[in-house]
Amino acid sequence: MANVTLTIDGQKVTVPAGTTVLDAARSAGIFIPTLCHDPVIPGFGACRLCVVEIPGMRNLPASCVTTVAEGMVVHTASEAVIEARRTIIDLLLANHPQDCLTCEKNGDCRLQDYAFMYGVRQTSFHGERKNYPLDDSNPYIIRDQNKCILCGKCVRTCQAVPGRSVIDFGYRGFNTRVVTAMDVPLGESDCVYCARCVAVCPVGALTYRPMAGKGRTWEMQKKPVTCTFCESGCTFELNIKDGKVIGITAKEPGPGRPLCLKGRLGLELLYVEEPMTPMLKKDGRFVPVSWAEALGLEGVVARMKEVEGK
Repeated sequence: MANVTLTIDGQKVTVPAGTTVLDAARSAGIFIPTLCHDPVIPGFGACRLCVVEIPGMRNLPASCVTTVAEGMVVHTASEAVIEARRTIIDLLLANHPQDCLTCEKNGDCRLQDYAFMYGVRQTSFHGERKNYPLDDSNPYIIRDQNKCILCGKCVRTCQAVPGRSVIDFGYRGFNTRVVTAMDVPLGESDCVYCARCVAVCPVGALTYRPMAGKGRTWEMQKKPVTCTFCESGCTFELNIKDGKVIGITAKEPGPGRPLCLKGRLGLELLYVEEPMTPMLKKDGRFVPVSWAEALGLEGVVARMKEVEGK
């Protein structure tokens, strides 16, 4: 494949043809902020926070969907770019809850990071605000749609699994939000609670329920672990606080994202000192079940008891 040489912030960068400006910049160690970009599922270009200035282009293009060209000149931090990013953050904060002090994502929120980075202390836009009820119908995932910034990462990571596609964008304009089929609560949907969506959410719109209230991000040490229930090799992280594993969360980003609930429950049983009681849906309602049933091992347990009794 042919290479392309361009100039980014005065630095010559050579990358393969077809590379995006964002990836070219990152390969050279040049920072460009993103919210909607996912390296595993690229090419969305919704949040526009990654805009750059390229002389000759009429507008400020999103670097995550702009392909490099020979001799291209890119400015990632010009006055126009900084002003555009500040305005985007300002608009996002205009309809975003200001409860950072008690938000589970505090300290690990991209919107919070960028607001600090670009000096956006409060929004300058005022108008109608969203006031959706908290969706806690799912025993594993809590959804707060008031905090959703419509980056689409949860939608795309769910749709990336064949036969999944549990959520998508619904409604229009100001009322646009991420919904399940027929806009039923998550607990009534076909969600299998793999928590891939939680792993990619850049803000506090999605929370893994068993971890809620157990500690702040900076208090936890994370240790990668691979599920061995099947050949998929899904990757998780042990969340360790004060020397104890207090929860298992999906690892992000990269390949090996979780595909099912069973793997995480198995790892919780193996590593967490006080695991939550597993819940499975029966006749449309979540009910507590045994660990053997949750992990699909009832037949194995029954057979072991049968052999033991002989």
